[in-house]
Amino acid sequence: MVAFANILVGGVFHAAVLFLVAAGLQLVFGVQKIVNLACGSFYALGAYFGITFIGYAAAAGMSPWLILPGLIVAGILLGFIGPPIERLLRSVYGRDESFQLLLTFALVLMFQDVFRFIWGSNPRSLDSTYLIYGTITSRDFSVPVYNLLVIAAAIATAVGLGALLQRTNYGRTLRATAENRAMAEALGVDVRRVYSVVFTLGAVLGTTAGALVVPTAAASLDMAIEFVIEAFAVVVIGGLGSMRGALAGALIVGLIRAYSLVLYPELEVLAIYIIVITVLLFRPAGLLGRPVV
Repeated sequence: MVAFANILVGGVFHAAVLFLVAAGLQLVFGVQKIVNLACGSFYALGAYFGITFIGYAAAAGMSPWLILPGLIVAGILLGFIGPPIERLLRSVYGRDESFQLLLTFALVLMFQDVFRFIWGSNPRSLDSTYLIYGTITSRDFSVPVYNLLVIAAAIATAVGLGALLQRTNYGRTLRATAENRAMAEALGVDVRRVYSVVFTLGAVLGTTAGALVVPTAAASLDMAIEFVIEAFAVVVIGGLGSMRGALAGALIVGLIRAYSLVLYPELEVLAIYIIVITVLLFRPAGLLGRPVV
């Protein structure tokens, strides 16, 4: 039971980070109908910048206790990349998905070269200062409090996004734009501004996820590709365009990955894609996605 609990918490932590990236992917697709492969690059950018930001902040005298809010600030500060990239993507709005995939994958390759130029080819990481928050231990069970704080932040983000989309006038505007862009424009909605805001929010979710993960994992050039594969597994399982599906898919992928790494590491990727294939065969729209009529 202790081993089960340790694996469970590790899986939920990974699911929390996955959810933040997948939520940004779902939001952008739901409103803009863009399949954004560059979400993995936003994640990697957040990781690299988070390490640099905390390094400078620590040198300036920042308390180690502020590492979590510092990483969140680092992720949010990267929101400035959203509007210019969204303007670039306007050329593929309404076009075949292959154009979207090619353009966003080109962005992945470009970001990878930027990372190599600025931070070099070697992995970067933070030290274990995040352990200043302490560790909860009970016999053989042990979990860093930092991991629990990240899980709590992901839950708060899920609740906040749900409240934004369902309980605010702006959320209703987003949903109206997602349902019928032409009608929203006819009613006076500035759709271009809505798209810019949505894409920026999706980018911030990705960069913040990357920043939050660096105390527990190194930032590397390969992490963008590796993570975007997992993020797309999440949205396929949960249902493309469904925020609840992103949460469910992230939990499934995170837990499968955690238990596979412990029980049989060679099955880590295979186990995830067995679930993906099963969902595509029996429920192509995803567990919580809406079938296309």
